[in-house]
Amino acid sequence: MRRDAALEAYFAEAASWDADRQTLQRRSQRLLGLVAGAGWLAAISTALALALAMPLKRVEPFLIRVDNTTGLVDVVPVFTGTSSLPEAVTRYFLDHYVTVCERFNFATAESDYEECGAFHTAAMNAAWSARWAKTNAASPLNVYRDGTTVRAQVSSISFFTRASGAADLAQVRYLKAVRTAAGSEEAVSHYIATLQYAYGSPSKDPKLRLVNPLGFKVLDFKSEPEVLPESSPAKSLTADGAPAAVRGAP
Repeated sequence: MRRDAALEAYFAEAASWDADRQTLQRRSQRLLGLVAGAGWLAAISTALALALAMPLKRVEPFLIRVDNTTGLVDVVPVFTGTSSLPEAVTRYFLDHYVTVCERFNFATAESDYEECGAFHTAAMNAAWSARWAKTNAASPLNVYRDGTTVRAQVSSISFFTRASGAADLAQVRYLKAVRTAAGSEEAVSHYIATLQYAYGSPSKDPKLRLVNPLGFKVLDFKSEPEVLPESSPAKSLTADGAPAAVRGAP
């Protein structure tokens, strides 16, 4: 009887020990689950914080100016594209655009091509690239490959306001002087161009921003030859201002 009581006590103690072990194991599993859940929650919170902070992290280019006389250094203010600009600035950009984009010199053709692209929208740049492609027979690279040069000079700029009140149209009159490689004289022809323009945010590319710091964009450009009226021959006048008699007339 004593042996049976001792055995039962041993079995009861063993069962209690096994129950405690299972309870401790379940408690450890719950704790591990809580730790894993907290880790996932922290990871998701970090990812969300990074996603929300991404728009705030951007590179802002700036231009440093050094005075050649005093050596003072300052940062050139950046135009944000939100304020209106005086007409003189727009007139300058129109003159510069037509002068650079309508001329041709093989020595500066590549730089002129890139500079004009800085003033174009994506659609305008696509048309500009197609125009200059060597596969295009009318490309300036093919037409003037014999060494011919073209000079453009603006003569007048006029601005127009639409009926809606939008002031985004300009008319530019200019001449193109063509000089062949073997020629000494220029063949001058006159053109009139209609441009639609706008100001946007300056490019983030420092190279393009150096050429076009104010975000001036040409949305549309149409040019056609201008037919100038022929000047009538001068007539000689008498002292009182009346036309002189034609020689040989009765």
